[in-house]
Amino acid sequence: MCMTYKLICSDIDGTLLNKDKELSTATIREIKRLSHIPFVLISSRMPKAMRHLQHELGNTDAPIIAYNGGLILHKNKTIQSTVIDLSILESIINHCKNTSIHISLYHHDEWFVPSLDYWANREINNTKVHPEKKSYKNVLETWKREKKGAHKIMCMGEEHEIDFLYHTLEKEHDEDIILYRSKSTYIEISHRSISKKTAIETLINYSYPNIAMQEVIAFGDNYNDIEMLKAVGLGVAVENANEEVLKIAKRVTDTNKNDGVAKILSELS
Repeated sequence: MCMTYKLICSDIDGTLLNKDKELSTATIREIKRLSHIPFVLISSRMPKAMRHLQHELGNTDAPIIAYNGGLILHKNKTIQSTVIDLSILESIINHCKNTSIHISLYHHDEWFVPSLDYWANREINNTKVHPEKKSYKNVLETWKREKKGAHKIMCMGEEHEIDFLYHTLEKEHDEDIILYRSKSTYIEISHRSISKKTAIETLINYSYPNIAMQEVIAFGDNYNDIEMLKAVGLGVAVENANEEVLKIAKRVTDTNKNDGVAKILSELS
């Protein structure tokens, strides 16, 4: 590559991790080789579900962009925190009454579930993080008292129920929240004002003022990566990405299962 890139940002699930949801040897090797370039994990995950990856990569001092940009951390400092208002959370909980939909509630490194059901255990397996069991009512009461909101709300359930909930929330709260279907049985909900693109811009302004967006490489695979990939100097989609992502990517690399990110990084010096 003839361009000199000064910042690397990568989505995690479906992009950086392999089929076993782990960092491959090749990926770790290439990121460590490029340790002079900041490598930032940018994901819908909570920080706790990203830190163990940073330890494996040996870059625990690097920033973390969690919750699709809802929370930006650098060296244990909160650069930006954007939460969903509790009135919206109450509305979502009410809409899920009399359904089988599971709601996971997240704030910073807190993850609350009403029970350790199929959906909670699936996320434990995916992220290597364990939630705290707490009723929605108790979480709301605690967060009201502590003046907190949700960095992310995740609704999981049968596809027909998730479809109905998605369309209901889209009609009622479109000005306040972003709804993202990472799977047909999932809705990930964030504050309307945030995105991975705006998060990178905020991080650069705060931590790397001498870096321009054109000097950033970003990797992704899904709808919530599109804005980011279009905005940076080199937006790379893995081959297994959604069709819309493949269309807008400046480059397409191999799949996440075949070390696609590592193959692009091997071209950098």
